[in-house]
Amino acid sequence: MEASALTEVREQLSGAEPAEILRWALDTYGARTAISFSGAEDVALIHLASSTGLPFSVFTLDTGRLHEETLRFIEEVRDRYDVAIEVMTPDPLAVDELVTAKGLFSFYEDGHKECCQIRKVEPLRRALAGRPAWITGQRRDQSPDTRAEIEVIEEDSVFGLVKVNPLAHWSGDRVWQLLEGQGVPTNPLHEQGFRSIGCEPCTRPIRPGQHEREGRWWWEDTTKKECGLHLSVEPQPGWGALPDDEER
Repeated sequence: MEASALTEVREQLSGAEPAEILRWALDTYGARTAISFSGAEDVALIHLASSTGLPFSVFTLDTGRLHEETLRFIEEVRDRYDVAIEVMTPDPLAVDELVTAKGLFSFYEDGHKECCQIRKVEPLRRALAGRPAWITGQRRDQSPDTRAEIEVIEEDSVFGLVKVNPLAHWSGDRVWQLLEGQGVPTNPLHEQGFRSIGCEPCTRPIRPGQHEREGRWWWEDTTKKECGLHLSVEPQPGWGALPDDEER
């Protein structure tokens, strides 16, 4: 789709309900359009996409450091919605080299970017190869420092396709109203105080009043709390440099 046409559609759908945005994406780009699945927002999207009756794809990133509850949750969603979920894993050689050189917890000392590049960004690149569009559960209120300006439809120049964020203008509370109101399955870790769930060493429960992203990479500054999956715009100061093959 031409950039001008994409801009026009983005303006038309900027305030639309997530189901309408999802239907547009699936109608426009077809079954190769993939929902990236990891958290509560993503299962909400799978639930809504299933209700359209249109074909779609789902993938998830198994970093090798996920909680057992998360792995079981992936299978619960697979069974509940009768959907194939492509599980992407990191290159074992790259993981071995990192762990051999720096150990299993180097990110506590030198930041999470290098580990996330190997365990998440490179597998994501493979998951998106050849796809026309991907659908994410990003919301503007997830991270005021890095996600406040996301649009419902974006050109992802890092991975070279269209990115659709149907929940961009929803709040976290509104997502949970949908999940609870429609009996959508959720990760049992949420019941233990986890809100934003990633790898086990890098995720912890939050306290009352804390923002959901404070449970992710808590030892780092808030402006660095992105792993590289969603850099569809120029990196901002403090995000850390992109790897050499991603610099633009």
